[in-house]
Amino acid sequence: MNNQVETALARMGVPLPSPGGAKTLVSRSPIDGGALAEFAMADAAQVDAAVDRAADAFRRWRVVPAPVRGEFVRRFGEQLRTHKQDLATLVSHEAGKITQEALGEVQEMIDICDFAVGLSRQLYGKTIASERPGHRLAEQWHPLGPIGVISAFNFPVAVWAWNAAIAWVCGDPVLWKPSEKTPLAAVACQTLVEQTMAESPDVPPAISRVVIGAADVGQRLAASRRLPLISATGSVRMGRAVAQTVAQRLGRSLLELGGNNGMIVAPSADMKLAVRSITFSAVGTCGQRCTSLRRLIVHETIADDLRDRLLQVFQRLPIGDPTVEDTLVGPLIDALAGQAMDDALAAAKAQGGVVHGGGRVTRGVPSGGVYVQPALVEIAADAPILQQETFAPILYLIRYDDFQQAIEIHNGVPQGLASAILTSDVREAERFCSPAGSDCGIVNVNIGTSGAEIGGAFGGEKDTGGGRESGSDAWKLYMRRATNTVNYSDQLPLAQGVHFDL
Repeated sequence: MNNQVETALARMGVPLPSPGGAKTLVSRSPIDGGALAEFAMADAAQVDAAVDRAADAFRRWRVVPAPVRGEFVRRFGEQLRTHKQDLATLVSHEAGKITQEALGEVQEMIDICDFAVGLSRQLYGKTIASERPGHRLAEQWHPLGPIGVISAFNFPVAVWAWNAAIAWVCGDPVLWKPSEKTPLAAVACQTLVEQTMAESPDVPPAISRVVIGAADVGQRLAASRRLPLISATGSVRMGRAVAQTVAQRLGRSLLELGGNNGMIVAPSADMKLAVRSITFSAVGTCGQRCTSLRRLIVHETIADDLRDRLLQVFQRLPIGDPTVEDTLVGPLIDALAGQAMDDALAAAKAQGGVVHGGGRVTRGVPSGGVYVQPALVEIAADAPILQQETFAPILYLIRYDDFQQAIEIHNGVPQGLASAILTSDVREAERFCSPAGSDCGIVNVNIGTSGAEIGGAFGGEKDTGGGRESGSDAWKLYMRRATNTVNYSDQLPLAQGVHFDL
């Protein structure tokens, strides 16, 4: 185990795992392929037992006043503040994120805790005008039940926190199945939760549990009738499998799946702003964000100039160990991701694309990791490769000559998560944000596709899954709505003017 990782674990009080059982999972760092820790994988009986404990905890947690639940989340946020650097260290070593991005991910956890604390006093219902005299009609929100969270490697802690902080103030325990690639960060988070519980006598211990395993563990959570909501982040293939399983039992799914995000760059765009926003969106987290920029749709009058500017920047990007201060692009998560990038570039070339960059980086980087040069590919709008998302720093440049054509190109993919336009024309900006513009869940003007704030609901349309989590009114998915009618008169008038006289 890496010395930095050992130090961070010790500071957080995370016990080193002692795996036992029939199946084990080894967490490896994408920095050099080295083993970080080994974990026992949960079997079916252990998953069911965790669900049992969560269901028992729900019966106690649901009647704890919401502001008291919010106080627990506030204390957990303070733990995150105390250990921000330590948890970021784990994220860098286990997910390969550069230090700034890892710190930003933990800050996102802190921010959602702050949001949830305020929310705990704002779980408002409605009073509705009743058509019947002497009656009060109202809506009330109640805790939903224990929920399952299935997270991905690229945001190994923040996406869980989006769900957990909101679920806890809504009165729901959380069962977390982290990615097989990032279990150590999940165990560290669970340790901080348990330390917060120790100072919170009103909190049932089982409101938070981690179950480590492969796809079979996620499917078992999805199949459990005692988990009314499953929140799953990952590939479209995984999301379809989870959604079908949950739908068979008429449960709720919150899905955050493929992105394949696009940006339109209009002739009036600020080119310096364009280069900065495009570069971060395309190469941040080595192109492994669900909001990473994949398709750059550029007006033909500025396409060559923008291409040349981007290639100059791409060629001088500091690539290497993400824990080194000046590094801007860390490694891909593993060799399979590297092969997927190679395959996508080969397919793009076969479909007429002109490929710039995209090769392996082997000098000045740790051995054992998969380091790559970001690729820019000039390609036609009808190339089949544009319909699929590759989790790697590949940016496809597509030319357009008419704004309506640009919108059609932008919307002409199965996914619909994040989108952006760079323009100084207010009519283009407003049209892009209108019902006739972007068909995505996130629509940005003069910023990139990455870097969503927690205050807005996060999620997308089409193959992205339609889920919404984090801010705005996403909390409603974690609760159940009851419509209450109270008759405080001594009469019994019926709705719709129905007469039923005995």
